[in-house]
Amino acid sequence: MTYIETIVWIAIFISATIALGSSLIYFYHTAHYSIEQSAAVASVQHGMDTMIRAIREASYGSDGSYPIASIATSSITFYAHVNPQSPYVQKVRFYIDGTSLMEEITEPSGDPPTYGAAKTVSKLADYVQNLALSTTTFSYYNNSGVLITDFTKIGSVRFVTANVIVDVNINDQPNRLTLRTSTSLRNFNSI
Repeated sequence: MTYIETIVWIAIFISATIALGSSLIYFYHTAHYSIEQSAAVASVQHGMDTMIRAIREASYGSDGSYPIASIATSSITFYAHVNPQSPYVQKVRFYIDGTSLMEEITEPSGDPPTYGAAKTVSKLADYVQNLALSTTTFSYYNNSGVLITDFTKIGSVRFVTANVIVDVNINDQPNRLTLRTSTSLRNFNSI
């Protein structure tokens, strides 16, 4: 191979490498939002699955407390056995904190059990825009399917829906995605 042929092959190789690199950079710039949004949606789906499975299992607390402790548009607190390593029923709270879907679990302690112990707080998902958009996260229904608007009537709750708005950046297009899920409270058939 001559010197000129070597220079031509090097030039072709460098041109192909630059073209490939530019294409990859362009792809990541244009698909950056889609990739982030997909990851955020997957995270929220996993968090909502965890949340709904726990709500479905609401039951009386280890201290005899009624299964639902409190309800609001952006939070729910109830008792459920969510820790398989514990023989007791935990106090569980799901809520929106800024742009995060949070889970708070309180293990009972003492004899008789009480729920004054330290809480374990974990983040289930990010990029939740419900508070920023003033949107209701939780809705509650009675056994006739009527929406409960008086949040002091926790004894009437039999069905819970959760709507979570996911958006990596609320100022960018495309539009945000709303994930919805619902569950009836299994252990309430006899209550």
